[in-house]
Amino acid sequence: MNCGYRISDEFCAHCGQRADTARITPHSLIKSDILGSVWHVEARFFRTLKHILFSPGKMAMDYISGKRVKYYNLFSLLLILFGFNVLALHFYLDLNPKEIPKESSDIVDFFSKYSKTILFALIPILALNGWVIFKRIKLNIAEHVIIASVSLSGILVLLLLDDAISIIGVYEPLSKIINILDKILVSGLALFPGFTYFNAFKDSYSKLGLLWRLLVFYILLIIGCFAIIILLYNIF
Repeated sequence: MNCGYRISDEFCAHCGQRADTARITPHSLIKSDILGSVWHVEARFFRTLKHILFSPGKMAMDYISGKRVKYYNLFSLLLILFGFNVLALHFYLDLNPKEIPKESSDIVDFFSKYSKTILFALIPILALNGWVIFKRIKLNIAEHVIIASVSLSGILVLLLLDDAISIIGVYEPLSKIINILDKILVSGLALFPGFTYFNAFKDSYSKLGLLWRLLVFYILLIIGCFAIIILLYNIF
């Protein structure tokens, strides 16, 4: 109906619309147009989050190889996760205004204002480090940007979980348990980039070869992060 092409399958090979274009009824409106579209978006969104947390490297390599239809757009996902993190942080600060020292408020304000800049600055650092260290895999820099985006998405998910349990930790009797969970999540944040690259390339290198590459990767990552912090601090 859109492009005038003949179709013989469930979808048009030219424009992608479904072959079923029957008259819209109250039943089809609710089932297909409303619930169907919401379920399709939400199912793909949460399925992507699951793959990011448990098999980030494999997901990145699948995405690079062209298996993308089952995954949410990575860069849209990054912005959504980042937005949720900003909201969760502000919500936590509203509940705990005394938890943040006055001298630290400027830092919090800065990261709230320039966090998108920081977000997109980390991606090229991760990508460049991966491209240099794992050059034998013969991925180009753009493909390493995909791996970096998946890794950063996982970090943002863990940050969001950390914000959530911090909000729960407002309830004093749970504070000790929350502190333990917080330490676990912070450790996960630090280890997640390494986990991503290990999951992606574990079959391409020996254990020793992968280990020393990850060690160098973290050294370069720390140097890059310090460079960003110093640069932003001077600008701020």
